[in-house]
Amino acid sequence: MLTTYKDVLSRPGAALFSFTALWSRLPLSMAGLGIVLLVAERTDSYGRAGVVAAAYVLAAAAFGPFQGRLADRVGQAKVLVVVGGLYAVGIALTLVSIESDWRAPLPHLCAAVAGLATPQTGSMVRARWTHAVSDRSQLNTAFSIEAVLDEVVFVVGPVLVTFLTLEVAETSGLVFAAAAATLGSWALALQRRTAPPPAARRGTPREPISWALLGPLVAVSVGLGILFGATEVIVVAFTEDQGQPGAAGVVLAIWAGGSLIAGLAVGALPQTRHPVRQFRSAMLALALLFAPLGLLPSSAWLAVGMFLAGVMISPTLIAMVNITELGVPSSRLTEALTWTTTGMAVGVAPGAAISGWVVDEHGASAGFLVPLVAGLAAAAVAWSIRTPSRAYAG
Repeated sequence: MLTTYKDVLSRPGAALFSFTALWSRLPLSMAGLGIVLLVAERTDSYGRAGVVAAAYVLAAAAFGPFQGRLADRVGQAKVLVVVGGLYAVGIALTLVSIESDWRAPLPHLCAAVAGLATPQTGSMVRARWTHAVSDRSQLNTAFSIEAVLDEVVFVVGPVLVTFLTLEVAETSGLVFAAAAATLGSWALALQRRTAPPPAARRGTPREPISWALLGPLVAVSVGLGILFGATEVIVVAFTEDQGQPGAAGVVLAIWAGGSLIAGLAVGALPQTRHPVRQFRSAMLALALLFAPLGLLPSSAWLAVGMFLAGVMISPTLIAMVNITELGVPSSRLTEALTWTTTGMAVGVAPGAAISGWVVDEHGASAGFLVPLVAGLAAAAVAWSIRTPSRAYAG
């Protein structure tokens, strides 16, 4: 296993750009929660906090694909320099608006500025791997590395922003997120040698994206977002019903841990199945593993069930990235990857809202029907995806 990862990470500049992108991705799991915590502390209203955070998340989702398109067209460095600076300005304005108690919609507009400038470095670093690695097996390992680092971001980020906001200083969580995003983006921008050349420099025409392929992938991404958003709410409600509210964080960490371990395993093993087949089976297995969770009697058993469900997350996401890389022109790869990320972001909020309503009306155990149904719907779409008719090489 170690040899496989060593071979990939030993490529010139690979370890550095991957590590840099890890830092710049921290706002994905810190900023929204940080806004909620800060606004709730200042106003004692989670409703107001949620609306400001929603402005941030929706702006990031709406402008993410456009940022990816720009990166493909004019180069990652130019885009990263601009969005890194604009993100810092947006977070600074958001902090001032909250601290000064500006009237609506000014805090929401400030949060939206930060959201639209959220650096899309997760998609950009995967595009760098595609540029750096030509061997299909090694590329699968590279995508596995990034899937594992995504899990690290979503395990560490919420804990870190909560600790900084509640234990250090109320503004420190968002300040740290802004610093990580800005400095990480600028550091990645400086690594020009590992960036894929912009389409404009290559004289490449703007090739069309196959929406017959990307459309279903985005639809599956939305289903995954609903599954993720719903699960977080349900786990909190379930552990509270069990009289163990503090166990929610542990259970969610175990869930992410299962995905992390699976990601490491997928990256170390040779790729024996076509990514479309892997995607179909992994998505279906992920959905079905939610079926028994509502019948479990305790938080301990829930942790076991969540670990097993987590094992199927990384294989699903890695296969999705592989399919996207195979099925779209390299000149538009960052944009295409950003579309799938946007789909997941769009699904999280309705997933949390729907599951919250089900929990209130029918209890926490019934809430697990929401990720089950969302997962099965996503799996049905995944099974409709066909192998890309051609693999784009550049």
